[in-house]
Amino acid sequence: MPESHGGTRLIEVSLDKRGVRCAARLLDDRAPLTCEAVWNALPLSGDVYHAKYARNEIYTLLPPFAPAEPPLENPTVTPIPGDLCYFTFSGTALATSSHGYERAAEDRSGPTVVDLALFYERNNLLLNADVGWVPGIVWGQVVEGLEEMADACQDVWRSGAVGETLSFRRMS
Repeated sequence: MPESHGGTRLIEVSLDKRGVRCAARLLDDRAPLTCEAVWNALPLSGDVYHAKYARNEIYTLLPPFAPAEPPLENPTVTPIPGDLCYFTFSGTALATSSHGYERAAEDRSGPTVVDLALFYERNNLLLNADVGWVPGIVWGQVVEGLEEMADACQDVWRSGAVGETLSFRRMS
């Protein structure tokens, strides 16, 4: 795995049970407030979910960790392979039965839930039938290990996510 160099901050993204990791660089020049919020909160980890609507995405839901939620900087509704995205949802936005984790959303400490996502393949569209367009903040880009991670993400889709965690850590 590459190490941080020349002012570029790198993180490790992992599916812990499957033992798969990739390296991503923070996009400090495009999403500085989001990158700073995530960096200061690392390590972060939670149950992994595979997207129903966006297609080729895995993510975890976390309680808010930033002093203030970042503004919509470097937004997209069409993430590309290797994009790391940050979403903020009200707890009630995720509590519909169509999402399948209403209990997890209700268990959050407040009305806001942070969604940290990894997109591992192309043809993603952030359009949710319940709420419409869902722009995300692109705050990182995978620079190494995407192919192995994509294979593991497909396994999450086909074999299930139960017992798997998605983790984000600083690289030394």
